[in-house]
Amino acid sequence: MTEARPVSDAEFFDVLHDFEYTAFRLELQDSYAEPREDELYAAYLRGEHIDPTAVPELAEWFARIAEHVHGHGKRVGRVRVQRDPATDYQRFERSLDRWNIEAGETMRYMTVVKARGVGLLPAAGNDDWWLLDSSRLLVMRFDGGRRLSNELISDPSRVLQACKWRDLAVHHSTRATSGVAA
Repeated sequence: MTEARPVSDAEFFDVLHDFEYTAFRLELQDSYAEPREDELYAAYLRGEHIDPTAVPELAEWFARIAEHVHGHGKRVGRVRVQRDPATDYQRFERSLDRWNIEAGETMRYMTVVKARGVGLLPAAGNDDWWLLDSSRLLVMRFDGGRRLSNELISDPSRVLQACKWRDLAVHHSTRATSGVAA
């Protein structure tokens, strides 16, 4: 494998789900422009509740996570770095935690202020990423919540730095339980 290569949107989920033991995501965006969530998010803003498993892509996500965690004993988790108070979109994300947690994903939160205080930000940058088996980094670049590009990185120094940021983020974040961030 080369040390960095572009990952197309078409191959993104195949690359993401190709891990043997662990997958960890660091989320740094205030919002995400995901067309598959548009109707669900609009309903949330209107105060309506729609079961996210009614959205085929989200139902597939929850099923894949459950397969990884419950079916194969893998670990999947993330830390969401959010504003305080959280944005509308960030509150919407939290409303979906129940399904992520039931699927087996560990959801954690920290505020932007805390992330700055412990040295995670601005050091970790503005990109989101998935750390796969502590050996590969799937970086996602955004502009205004829209994903612009993805890159798979295997450079040992960049991966090691991501491992350190993951450990820092996990240590200083709060675990969500039952779909409500603590």
